[in-house]
Amino acid sequence: MRTIKTAVAACVTTAALTSTIGLSGAAVAQEVTIGVSIPAATHGWTGGVNYHAEEAKKRLEALYPDIEITISTAGTAGEQANDLEDLVSLRNIDALVVLPFESGPLTDPVRRVKESGVFVTVVDRGLTEEGIEDLYVAGNNHELGRVSGEYIRERLDGEGDIVVLRGIPTVIDDERVQGFQEAIEGSEVNILDMQHANWNRDDGFEVMQDYLSRFDNIDAVWAQDDDIALGVIEAVRQADREDELFIVGGAGMKDIIKRVMDGDELVPVDVLYPPAMIATAMDLTVQHFVSNGPVLGEYILGSPLITQENAEQYYFPDSPF
Repeated sequence: MRTIKTAVAACVTTAALTSTIGLSGAAVAQEVTIGVSIPAATHGWTGGVNYHAEEAKKRLEALYPDIEITISTAGTAGEQANDLEDLVSLRNIDALVVLPFESGPLTDPVRRVKESGVFVTVVDRGLTEEGIEDLYVAGNNHELGRVSGEYIRERLDGEGDIVVLRGIPTVIDDERVQGFQEAIEGSEVNILDMQHANWNRDDGFEVMQDYLSRFDNIDAVWAQDDDIALGVIEAVRQADREDELFIVGGAGMKDIIKRVMDGDELVPVDVLYPPAMIATAMDLTVQHFVSNGPVLGEYILGSPLITQENAEQYYFPDSPF
């Protein structure tokens, strides 16, 4: 079972986390090989994951010459399962950092890695069975919804008509919506409609077009995800209704963060669900080998509200996301 639950501030920068957990460049007792298995950059957020994984690899290998990090990317769950076998049999890894393409199909392959004696860190998408991994690093989906709902409630002074665009029908989406609904409960903020937009820009555009055609008054939009938000922005602009509403997305996409930094009234804030969590997981996995204290359990990252005042610290202009 997961033995420790530790709240970690949400990755304002990976360097800051490195300082916090004490990665000082001390020598590793022996050579360590760490495998990092992540989905390919099939959409914006996973593109950010790939970017931050590569940046963390460069930084950690420079800090620790005795640590070697191998990154593999997979386009399907089956491909990722094969990658895990190769990391064990060909690379002889000492630790695995894995963001599962899908939770169910990767549970048994990760279990087999663990049974071979490898230290296992699971990121973001938990396995279907608890207790396999040594370390779990993830964002806080319930908090993402709660922070979004609290902002909309306060911005509207507790009353108004809003629309919601959900993600893919998953536990993650359910947690976000639950947190959002709890935040607006007891207010006069009225959800006109709530539909799935599948964390997809095109779907966000189509769902928002439908909302705009059906509702003459919309005070705010919770898009939940920044890819969705980009589609919503385009639909709102085509309908020439920018002046009547504002949009709250989520994740920390650089295009959205830049809008927040520049004071875009249509996108006044964002809520963080950082793809940089992969770097956090890699940092902590390295710490397992260099620290004289245990690194086990859960590390759940926060979901801070990103405003014009603090947006710069979450802005990574070189990242694809």
